[in-house]
Amino acid sequence: MFQLMPGARSSRPRLNRRDLMRISAMGALGTGMSQSILAGQSDIGTTASAKNCIYIFLCGGPSQIDMWDPKPDAPEHIRGDFKPINTNVPGIQIGDLLPHTATHADKFTIIRSMHHDTQSHEPGILRTLLADKQQLNKPFPASPSDKPGIGAILSYLYGAQGQLPPWVVLPRYFMTGDHFYKGQTAGFLGNQYDAFDVNAAKKNSLHRTEFNLENLDLSKSGQDINRLAQRKELLDAIGKQGLSSSNTVRTLDGLIDRAYELFTSEKIKQVFDVKKENTATRERYGMNEYGQSFLLARRLVEADVRMVNLFWTFYGKDGCQFNLWDNHGSNEVEVCGGVNLGKDMLRHDYCCPSFDKAYSALLEDLDQRGLLESTLVVVVGEFGRTPVINKSAGRDHWCGVYSAVLAGGGVKGGNIYGESDNIGGYVKDMPATPYDLHATVLKAMGVAPETGIPDQTGRPVRVTDGQPIDAIFG
Repeated sequence: MFQLMPGARSSRPRLNRRDLMRISAMGALGTGMSQSILAGQSDIGTTASAKNCIYIFLCGGPSQIDMWDPKPDAPEHIRGDFKPINTNVPGIQIGDLLPHTATHADKFTIIRSMHHDTQSHEPGILRTLLADKQQLNKPFPASPSDKPGIGAILSYLYGAQGQLPPWVVLPRYFMTGDHFYKGQTAGFLGNQYDAFDVNAAKKNSLHRTEFNLENLDLSKSGQDINRLAQRKELLDAIGKQGLSSSNTVRTLDGLIDRAYELFTSEKIKQVFDVKKENTATRERYGMNEYGQSFLLARRLVEADVRMVNLFWTFYGKDGCQFNLWDNHGSNEVEVCGGVNLGKDMLRHDYCCPSFDKAYSALLEDLDQRGLLESTLVVVVGEFGRTPVINKSAGRDHWCGVYSAVLAGGGVKGGNIYGESDNIGGYVKDMPATPYDLHATVLKAMGVAPETGIPDQTGRPVRVTDGQPIDAIFG
């Protein structure tokens, strides 16, 4: 478990309103975007089962035994205080911490055979978010030479689907102190493919009921809409003079148009404003940062944002960071507004109860709106927890086996893939790695693992080091 004090800042440049304006004016120059993509064609090799993806990262390592893979027949020091409950799919049980989620098991596959090779948070996060076998060390800082994150790959290959950015991060990028992790940027593809960061303030996670929309307000950046309009007029003038035949100019023109729409459209601003939802819907998701982030994710995919990364961590009223899914337990009391025993951390409002409420509401909402079939929803952490409960009624880091959950986007519902052993300690059957999960997400989005993207030298690099888990698709 780690606690980090407020005030730390990342040195990594972000794609905010100022950057987006600059990139809109210059970012297409020298871009590595393939000519076939610019021409509106695609040769990336597989049929997409999903159009959008919501990738939920439970930072810290959620317990597989207490949540997704209960072991009721194991000894008490392994099975713990929590009991298995039946789901709406006969034969599938999950932990009693997730009663609402249990009613939606027909919508998801649980992969119970995830594993990798490190018990440490930082390299575990690197393996999960970046999933590059050539970069297994130095999880931070992010670098322009890094392999791009999934959102950037999709942005490069497909571009935007509508007026909004193709990749959005909620409620902020994942950091521990001033450590900004790799796998959250466009890396060698260039920052024109970076995510749009809502950048919520780092405090009051349990009491936040709306988001700061300053990233959509040009006046806050010292810029104004007239400057953006002038750039747009310049591109229009180039077109009228018959100079717009090159791919570079056409791409630049498109970027300017999208930036102009982003900062001038009231409709776009309304998409980011969760207060536009009725009170009953907002309360169903949970009136906290987590629930409202899940709700905003649904609003974003409904508005054709292709990739939404959602990072779940906790900030207290004073901005102190607390790794709530890292439920070792502690001898300290009320750390960063939290609780001390590991089992009580899981029961706390900032952990399983809020997740259960928000996740079940998201699945139900997507399904009722006809969006689940085209939206892949991923839930995973950087590893799991030890089978044996420690002296603080918690569990320690464990990479031997853990679980990931995928719903929608062509994934089979009511399904279990893989198996752990009888104490939830190691993989028993059908092992899967973070690299395979990475490849599975890309497959769902229509990207074959052998697809190449250009590095800084123009050399093609495979989008993933893993192989898709084909068996989980319907």
